[in-house]
Order: sequence, then structure tokens, then C-alpha cells
Amino acid sequence: MDITQLILDDHAEQRRLFSILEQIDSKDVEALTAVWSRLKAFLDVHAEAEERFFYPELLKLGEGANDAEDGTVEGETEDAIEDHNRLRDAVKAVEKHPVGTGAWIEAVGQANVVNSKHMGEEERQGLTDFRRHAPVSKRHELAVRFAAFEADHITGVRPVNKDPETYIEANA
Repeated sequence: MDITQLILDDHAEQRRLFSILEQIDSKDVEALTAVWSRLKAFLDVHAEAEERFFYPELLKLGEGANDAEDGTVEGETEDAIEDHNRLRDAVKAVEKHPVGTGAWIEAVGQANVVNSKHMGEEERQGLTDFRRHAPVSKRHELAVRFAAFEADHITGVRPVNKDPETYIEANA
């Protein structure tokens, strides 16, 4: 088991859930609500798990990969934390609209855009960096903790934005 693969698997599930939402009739408020509730909780738990287990270790072991912000692991991590904050804000924006309305569908679409951009960057940067520099034993250890956290918080966590600079200082 490898934390980078668990994160990739989560990304695939996020893409799947956004795709499901796109295929449900806007009048089927019950189905939209159920799938959105699952996706919302999943996004929050996934970001929190990354911030607790993945990014602190990336800061210790990484060097920056591919198109990382300023070419460093700190830039890579700062960008990811900012992305998580933007995603939390986008998810909150969805909640301001009645389910199934045009404004709600547009807000869900915006959350999808924010999430997709983040996942692409993370897959090219942080995950690549970690696979290159973290031993398999560390990736396994973190995967166990990551999976247990997600399982223990299946219904969600309280979403809290984090100051990227403070986060990096506390975890580097």
C-alpha cells in the first residue's frame, strides 16, 4: 500500500462523483443532494488527510518536482494548501444555492474546475516528488494512517482553511 496510490484512487473517485452529478437530471433534487453530500464530505476528508499525513512528510523529504511553484517543495506545498482553501471556499459557495438550480449547477461546476486544477498539479508535483524521494516503507506507513483517518471520518470533517505560510512553518 502506498499513500501516493491512495491519493490517486481518491482523485479518481472525486472525478467519478463529479461526473455522476453531471448526469443526474436537475429536477432529481434527492439524488443530487445525496451525491453532492457524499462528494462534499469526501473532498473535505481527503484534503484534511493530505494536510495531516502527506504534506508534512513531503516537506521533510521532497525537493520540488516538475512545474512546482518556484521549483521547491515549500512552493509545491504552499500552492497545494492554497488550492485546498480555494476548494473549501468553492464547496461553501455551492451550499448557498438551492439544489438543482442553474446557480447550484454552476457552483458545482466551479468546484469541479478548482478541484481538477489542484489534482493535476498535485499529481505532477507532490506525488511525483514523494515517489522519487520517500522510501516505500514510509509511503506504506502513511498509507495506513491516511486510510484509517478517511475511514474514521467517512461522514466528513469540519472544513477549516489554513494559512499556507503558517502551515509550512509548523510542518517543515
